Amino acid sequence: MGAEHQITAGFMPLFDSAVLVAAGELGFAAREGIDLTLHRETSWANIRDRIAIGHFHLAHMLGPMPLACNLGLTPLASETIVPFSLGLGGNCVTISNAVWAGMTAHGAAPDLDPARAGAALGALIRERAAAGHDPLRFAVVHPHSGHNYELRYWLAACGIDPTLEIEIVIVPPPFMADALATGRIDGYCVGEPWNSAAVAAGTGHIVTVKAQIWRNSPEKVIGVRKAWAEQSPEALAALLRALHHSARWCQDPANHGELANVMAQPGFLGLPPAVQMPILTGHLRLGGGAELDIDDFFLPFDKAANFPWKSHALWFYTQMVRWGHVAHTPENLAIARDCYRPDLYRSALKPLGVALPGANSKVEGALRVATAVGATGAGLVLGPDGFFDGQIFDPDEIDAYIAAQKSARAEA
Repeated sequence: MGAEHQITAGFMPLFDSAVLVAAGELGFAAREGIDLTLHRETSWANIRDRIAIGHFHLAHMLGPMPLACNLGLTPLASETIVPFSLGLGGNCVTISNAVWAGMTAHGAAPDLDPARAGAALGALIRERAAAGHDPLRFAVVHPHSGHNYELRYWLAACGIDPTLEIEIVIVPPPFMADALATGRIDGYCVGEPWNSAAVAAGTGHIVTVKAQIWRNSPEKVIGVRKAWAEQSPEALAALLRALHHSARWCQDPANHGELANVMAQPGFLGLPPAVQMPILTGHLRLGGGAELDIDDFFLPFDKAANFPWKSHALWFYTQMVRWGHVAHTPENLAIARDCYRPDLYRSALKPLGVALPGANSKVEGALRVATAVGATGAGLVLGPDGFFDGQIFDPDEIDAYIAAQKSARAEA
């Protein structure tokens, strides 16, 4: 008997594609009647374009990318929705050994503290500028990426203007470590395992992590062609259930060895399992012999990691406005709010009796400790979700948040 649903999906060789990969490789999709075909891509631009022209029904995507598609910021217009998040966290900021040496002279320590690292980097940037050196060049994976927005957020909060005091360029994730090693860039923000790869090669040092800049914050999502979702609601619901079971399996430490072996295959990451273990364990080698354990470094399932919070989409939207990627208008705000679809997530998973958040949005940055929250089904724990600078994002006060960010940028 053949599969009931044929689904084609694109992914990038990053560990946070694991929930999608495991759904296909370990039988979760097949058990839901899905024949899932996975295509590995080399750049986020390819993912964006191939979903727009209909090569993929859905894809592993950067959290802000579907917003960019819907807001008309992409070369090929395509309505894309987000009914599932692939996890929280998983990114780092990695710099060259030379930049790290310069930062240590200004008080940096191998503790991943964003405030301390940012202060040291700012001092180094000003020292270099006074000496007439070119600005440092940092790479991110795509203009409309969590990496770009969290790097900019971190720098700006530490008094560094990312539009004037550094250069930001685009480099595909698998090329980051090599670009650093050859001196083409001085640092980058990327998902694992491409930070640990530079540390393992002895060419880079991890200075801070997404899990410290904004704890338990959104990263990759499942982006779905809206037209296909509306034509094939049963296929989409079956896929969301498969992804739910896969995410639960991926979170279990008992399965980490098997998952790392799957992801090590040449068709996925093509890197040894040992280089992948940091994202699974939260135990990072930072460079220079330093090691650290990070709480909630990457969560593929726990703490409602798969729920597509509208407040996550709206925070990304505020950063798109902040850095001049889109105008803040009532129309654009409505497009951003409608992009993430918790209603589809709930309807697909409700038959399973699992914990489902009662709200579609939440105040981001307000939970200082892990907190039990109201939910249907089983109990649910969220957070902590604090921003390192103590800011709060209330999606009901979005105008004030955007205005405050503009003034902070002017003062930086």
